[in-house]
Amino acid sequence: MTNKNNTILYTSVTSDLISRIQQHISKIHFSSFTAKYNIQKLVYYCFYPTIEEAITEEKRIKGGSGEKKIKLIESINPL
Repeated sequence: MTNKNNTILYTSVTSDLISRIQQHISKIHFSSFTAKYNIQKLVYYCFYPTIEEAITEEKRIKGGSGEKKIKLIESINPL
């Protein structure tokens, strides 16, 4: 996810994508990272058969450079 200016990238894992996006948009947790930086736009998602696989991919993405994250997003969704 990102903000309206595409300047902040946020990566996480969830078992309910729709609910999670709604939480970010409604800023349920006002002191959260996503509320602070107004993260409300989904730019990339991928489903995995197990939570373990999803967490492994999340860690890989978080460990990469910003450039790699942008290339990953643009591979399916040009900003």
